[in-house]
Amino acid sequence: MLIEHSETILAVRDLTASVNGIPILNGLNLEVKAGEVHAIMGRNGSGKSTFSKVLAGHPDYEVTGGTLTYLGQDLLGMAPEQRAQAGLFLAFQYPLEIPGVSNLDFLRLACNSRRRYLGLSELDPLDFDDFIQAKLEIVEIDPAFLQRSVNEGFSGGEKKRNEILQMALLEPRLGVLDEIDSGLDIDALRIVAKGVNTLASPQNSTIVITHYQRLLDYILPDYVHVMEAGKITITGDRSLALELEERGYAWTEDAPEPLEIA
Repeated sequence: MLIEHSETILAVRDLTASVNGIPILNGLNLEVKAGEVHAIMGRNGSGKSTFSKVLAGHPDYEVTGGTLTYLGQDLLGMAPEQRAQAGLFLAFQYPLEIPGVSNLDFLRLACNSRRRYLGLSELDPLDFDDFIQAKLEIVEIDPAFLQRSVNEGFSGGEKKRNEILQMALLEPRLGVLDEIDSGLDIDALRIVAKGVNTLASPQNSTIVITHYQRLLDYILPDYVHVMEAGKITITGDRSLALELEERGYAWTEDAPEPLEIA
């Protein structure tokens, strides 16, 4: 049964976008309300990661049409840092390493930037140290990782857990997880998913971008969308992900318009 919520976090209308002049998104429509978890699935090249980067404001991705509304604001009129401060968070498929910048300093600066936007007082190093300890437990990260350079020498699972740690600190209204399960073993997948579930609330929402149904055994979506050729062609509940696992994507290619599967 699909769940209905009131406040609209994100509204995407007829979105088109290109990279280096090549159209990638071709009339994408999506609405995400508070408290909802949406999964977007699709094959390589369908536009899933492009959509996440457009949401974050990546400069290499040009929006050529349509609208993006986030909490009633025109997202396209906001710089990338403004989007992050306003509570839009993107967990990268391939988190970057930042040599020479300690993870602790990076996380504190990001957290305080978000707090300033919300009108809250900044946390000094001592207060932040107390604040982050409880967040470390969510993703089972050793405190020693805070003293290392951002993601430098981290395993794939440690990088992804560090992404969810950032989300825990920033408390975004919309979390966009771009293939957060990529390269994870079963233990790391469980830990990352537990972190995402712990952070879920009726006030925020999550978009999970993935190829595989296995992630959705841990993070249970309210809606599953299939993206093909830069737009959503089929929408259903979690059973749609199970059907995709069994049948693959070929049967979805000929959908003439978005189909709802209850």
